[in-house]
Amino acid sequence: MRTRLLPLLIVLLAGVLLALGLPLAVSLAAAEQQRLVVDRIDDSARFAALAQYVSSDPAGRQVSSDERLNTLRSELARYQDLYGIRAGVFLRDGGPMAVAPGGWSMPEGGEGRRAFQEALAGRRSHDPAQVWPLQERRIAVASPVIRDGDVVAVVVTDSPTAALRSRILHSWLLLAAGETAATLVAVGAAFRLTGWVLRPVRTLDAAAHGIATGRLNSRVAVDSGPPELRRLARSFNEMADNVESVLEQQRAFVADASHQLRNPLAALLLRIDLLALDLPEGHEEVASVRGEGKRLARVLDDLLDLALAEHAAADPQLTDIAALVADRVDAWSPVADREEIALSYRGPAAVTGWADPVALSSALDAVVDNALKFTPAGADVEVDVAARGDSVAVTVADHGPGLTEDELARVGDRFWRSGRHQNVSGSGLGLSISRALLAEGGATLAYAPNTPHGLRVTIEVPRDGGHHAG
Repeated sequence: MRTRLLPLLIVLLAGVLLALGLPLAVSLAAAEQQRLVVDRIDDSARFAALAQYVSSDPAGRQVSSDERLNTLRSELARYQDLYGIRAGVFLRDGGPMAVAPGGWSMPEGGEGRRAFQEALAGRRSHDPAQVWPLQERRIAVASPVIRDGDVVAVVVTDSPTAALRSRILHSWLLLAAGETAATLVAVGAAFRLTGWVLRPVRTLDAAAHGIATGRLNSRVAVDSGPPELRRLARSFNEMADNVESVLEQQRAFVADASHQLRNPLAALLLRIDLLALDLPEGHEEVASVRGEGKRLARVLDDLLDLALAEHAAADPQLTDIAALVADRVDAWSPVADREEIALSYRGPAAVTGWADPVALSSALDAVVDNALKFTPAGADVEVDVAARGDSVAVTVADHGPGLTEDELARVGDRFWRSGRHQNVSGSGLGLSISRALLAEGGATLAYAPNTPHGLRVTIEVPRDGGHHAG
């Protein structure tokens, strides 16, 4: 869930930072340019004050020998030398009164001409368009020279923008560094936030998985996370308590019922045997009743075993799985020989895993017994042990009729038996007991078809003691 929630938070944070950063970047660029424009306005106003007192002839042309004109020219030249900014005073017809550098003339078009025309109207030129770091252009600012209420000339400054663009770029880099730092802090906060929010969810998922695999004592701590998840944790614990209580009552009922029914059933079977003494030898009805009674006794025994298996706590310990399996194969070999079935073991001489030896032996007995029941004479049953990474797999493969896909989905359910095998003795509880015995020790039981036909049952036990159910 974190992989989906964290990118969403990061995208939202990045969107907020961009929404704040872009206007701020534009504002910084505008502020830098405004400072430059204000400086040029001050400079042009100073030059306009000097040009205002330059004498002129009746036609409005300046007198070249005027001392003030020479002062104006020297000021413009020094200004251009110091700052590299072109500056000039132009008459109304565009002719130069004084310019620096020499030979600079009023441009025929562009921003400089527009500023000149606005100043001729008696007002300072409008602010120039915004300059951006990668945009090479100049900034023209014009101010009118007013004498006796009339505009007699215009001061024009034409500034390069390299320094301005460098300052804007520098401020943008500082802004980007700040936004990057803010993003990193936000990502770290998002990691902490998602961890705080999802920690109860992970705990809840682990507890739910524990209950699903038979660890009914799994519970969730309710002292962390948002209030909604704490309420969910409390509700989950209440549900788990109720489920455990109901299952405990069910197990107790099955165990008590099985135990209480065994004595009346034993008495009933004894009475049947006594009645059989008064009937002819080999009476079919008596034999049928006796067989059904014995079958019922087996079902009750299996029910009691299942209740005990689900209730008993496992005792996983480091076990030589290969030796245990080989021992059980040897124990079942006489039964296999009697049924003319080849029961064989393949695997290493020793491989260890964490398992309850008693539970694993009982489960393996049930699986091998099931395989021998459904394997025809002349076929074989193979028992294999192999280490698979962090687990040890014990596989029992037979060459019987096998199960269909639908039957494989139901195998191991309580009292379920394939409709094709109803004539085979059994209660339908053997594999359920095996699964219950194994689950307590952290082992698993899986079923699959065996090629070309038959059933393959695989028991997997963990090799690491930290993986078993506690």
